[in-house]
Amino acid sequence: MIIAIYALKNGMIRVVQQSLLGSILSNMLLVLGCAFFAGGLIHRNKDQVFSKATAVVNSGLLLMAVMGLMFPAVLHFTHSEVRQGASEVVLSRFSSCIMLVAYASYLYFQLSGRSNIYSPIGSEEVPNEDATEEEEEAEISMWEAVTWLAVLTLWVSVLSEYLVNAIEGASDSLNLPVAFISVILLPIVGNAAEHASAIMFAMKDKLDITLGVAIGSSTQISMFVIPFCVVIGWMMGQKMDLNFQLFETATLFITVLVVAFMLQDGTANYMKGLMLILCYLIVAASFFVHVDPQSSDG
Repeated sequence: MIIAIYALKNGMIRVVQQSLLGSILSNMLLVLGCAFFAGGLIHRNKDQVFSKATAVVNSGLLLMAVMGLMFPAVLHFTHSEVRQGASEVVLSRFSSCIMLVAYASYLYFQLSGRSNIYSPIGSEEVPNEDATEEEEEAEISMWEAVTWLAVLTLWVSVLSEYLVNAIEGASDSLNLPVAFISVILLPIVGNAAEHASAIMFAMKDKLDITLGVAIGSSTQISMFVIPFCVVIGWMMGQKMDLNFQLFETATLFITVLVVAFMLQDGTANYMKGLMLILCYLIVAASFFVHVDPQSSDG
């Protein structure tokens, strides 16, 4: 979000769109795939289990996000707008407000005594066994954690400004498309901490936390950060919209479908993880040979 706001301020709308899209793709395919693969290798004698209810709700929200991104793109490329160039922006802002309401409703639903819905089948007996195992001593206090979070957020905001200003120069010097840097390289670096924690929890057979890190983060970006950036761009006078172009929208749609099918049975193994990683390699190769039609506008 910090990178996106700095890029929006500089008018780099395509960089904002592509970096946020890349974060969703990276979390859903690479992070989740590596977590399933590592957890599956450690626990190869069994299928790891996670809450299907959580996966279904998150998959539904991700499909809703795809719907929000798809209609402005279809409206644009079918040339069926009432006002050329303006209707897709208006639709994007309206859809963004709806998506923010949906995400707020999801948070309320999740926090308002519905925790039993998100528990895996047969988990009634599990907490008694795991309670003693999961009681770990806190390494730092809450206020120390808040202080470190605030300091690091300020530091990231400073680095983000340099990063945004260096993207186009890096594209020229490395001879790489801006789309590849924005969609593939930036999110891999930015999601490094999430990547490591998701793998660690999967290796400890805590897949519900892994899903919260990977799929929950994708849901947060698609249903909160992207609409929030549209609203922020609206306040800044930037025409940030939900038209991510056909190539990017189609990539996200296929990715959400693949991951939804992988999660529907509530089990994970190293084969599923390997498939997700290989899917990400296909996506990365696609963006390596993809020329952004609007790169000259950003």
